[in-house]
Amino acid sequence: IWLGLLLKSGNEAANALARLGGGPDGQAGGIRAMNEEARQLGALQTHAVTPSGLDGPGQFTSAYDLALIARACFADPNFRRWTATRTAEIPGQPALREKPFQIQNDNQLLYRYPGALGGKTGFTDLARHTYVGAAQRNGRRLLVTLLGAEIPTQRGWEQGAALLDWGFSLPGDAAVGRLVRPGELTGASPSPSGPASALAGGERLRGAPTTDPTPWSGPAPALGVGALLVAGGAVLLARRRRHAVRAHTSGTGRGR
Repeated sequence: IWLGLLLKSGNEAANALARLGGGPDGQAGGIRAMNEEARQLGALQTHAVTPSGLDGPGQFTSAYDLALIARACFADPNFRRWTATRTAEIPGQPALREKPFQIQNDNQLLYRYPGALGGKTGFTDLARHTYVGAAQRNGRRLLVTLLGAEIPTQRGWEQGAALLDWGFSLPGDAAVGRLVRPGELTGASPSPSGPASALAGGERLRGAPTTDPTPWSGPAPALGVGALLVAGGAVLLARRRRHAVRAHTSGTGRGR
């Protein structure tokens, strides 16, 4: 399900993960966990309404907040492995006479940028084109996030690649600002047992390695991102496909 979410932006995958992560409260509990995790990370300008990232009334975020969320995601080795997966096989469903089929990762940074770690493309009617990506070079890791990536001559990943090039060209201690640490703005410490806190601030999932030979660079440049998705108690960035069918609610779009 995670691969269906991250590689092809499956709305059904996002909704399923939110229901699973929400416990007895189902999807509502999953969305509540999204907002609780965002607050813990210091993303105080973020409020999620839909698990898939599709536009919804009262849903908002900022480029800065999404950089906080992306940093937490990329700090986890499982997330890095999933978001860097290039192809995956979706099992068949004999009862529905559905055959297995392959899905491919939409993030071209993986294929065309040396040192790419992964990322996510995005689009909704309100957020417009968005992108988040990360790369590693010479023992340094940088994250780039984009909102409103509407330049017609460059796709989002190409703009992200240009910004990563700029970041890697700067000295290692260069900065345009600082990302707060989890709990810094709320005065709360990450809970080691909470389902979402396992990703917060570079904390590892329990049982995963505790050392990382290439830590994230300190106050790296953070420039814009798309909308937020948190499912199963873990914060993720994703994009959703635009649906051709009409919904009962107004507006459709690919969520992120």
